[in-house]
Amino acid sequence: MKSKNILLIFNKNIMYKPIIFRLAKDFDVIFNVLEAKIFPKLEGRIILELRGSDDDIEKSIIYLKNEGVTIEVLADRIYRDDDRCVHCGACTSVCRVDALFIDRSTMEVNFYPEKCVACGLCKVACPVNAMSGASIDIES
Repeated sequence: MKSKNILLIFNKNIMYKPIIFRLAKDFDVIFNVLEAKIFPKLEGRIILELRGSDDDIEKSIIYLKNEGVTIEVLADRIYRDDDRCVHCGACTSVCRVDALFIDRSTMEVNFYPEKCVACGLCKVACPVNAMSGASIDIES
């Protein structure tokens, strides 16, 4: 079973339609709501973890797009500059989804962008600015 974290952006016209609940029923995809932000009269943003086969995940993303939902794959939003990273571990203390963690055998920080939810906390915590990219806030 594969897993993919995506950001769904609902504009004000579709924000209150029960679109995501069809994923489990019609597309055999398990979804987990990782975070939701509602900006009244503007838009709603929901971070979902989708689990299922590659084909089922892709079909569910196509369905969401056809319903008017803007989709962003979160693994594409935050980056680490491996040349700048000094493996201090400051980012691991704020990463709530374990996309960044210290490998105790090598004492190096590993980054798994497919687990990232683009909260941006790692960018704030990193003393050498090795983390960059756009967080999920409406200003980005």
